Amino acid sequence: MTTEARTVPVVMTFSGNDPSGGAGIQADIESLVSHGCHTSPVVTALTIQDTRDVIGYTPLDAGLVIEQARAVLEDMAVDGFKIGLLGSTEVVEAVHTLLADYPQIPVVLDPVLTSGGGAELAEDDVIDALLELLVPQTTVLTPNSAEARRLAPEADNLDACAMALLERGAEYVLITGTHENTPTVDNSLYGNHRLLETFTWERLEGSFHGSGCTLAASIAGLLAQGLEPFTAIHEAQEYTWQALRQGYRIGMGQQLPNRLFWASEEG
Repeated sequence: MTTEARTVPVVMTFSGNDPSGGAGIQADIESLVSHGCHTSPVVTALTIQDTRDVIGYTPLDAGLVIEQARAVLEDMAVDGFKIGLLGSTEVVEAVHTLLADYPQIPVVLDPVLTSGGGAELAEDDVIDALLELLVPQTTVLTPNSAEARRLAPEADNLDACAMALLERGAEYVLITGTHENTPTVDNSLYGNHRLLETFTWERLEGSFHGSGCTLAASIAGLLAQGLEPFTAIHEAQEYTWQALRQGYRIGMGQQLPNRLFWASEEG
């Protein structure tokens, strides 16, 4: 029996473990599987959370994070990186060192600063490290509007936030508008020192746990499949909106995206 050459793109994701299954590593795996990718999950933190909020979290030792990643990188070709919750400056620094060895691989950074329920997940020193070390290595940065304002507090509007983050070195910045008080969700894509496109989506009722992870992982998966960034960013939003539209509420808090909606005959 012979094995065929690898044809499945591999995406390495750095994320926390969420025991509710709504966000973090599981969200990444489900999203990447949906885009035909193999997920290499590197756990960065252990969290205590449910569908309502994060109760606590413990970042892993930075050396352990790197050992997880290097074991895989020495074994298989990785086509994309997705970064979520890191939890400490030491882990940010470790991931920065790792990415520097693979500058040709696209990076999608979801700057997880707070949970959907409002719990703080990044202190000021972690935010500073993200800005100094990881944003310059990022292909697509995907903050929501609240995160964009925290990452660029000197800016007086979201356009200025995006410009500041582009100046930091990100190639593209997609600011999502779910947190804004608008009748539709308007996601704005910036690159080349300007606004490139505003994507408008129907605003769905309720709130969702893991939507940001879903979007960022989807972009990473589509980049790994070889799509150019603009197309990947657009298609990932379409997938994420469909996952939210067909989401479900199985806990006492937020709804969960149905990232495997495509596998259902009713989808």
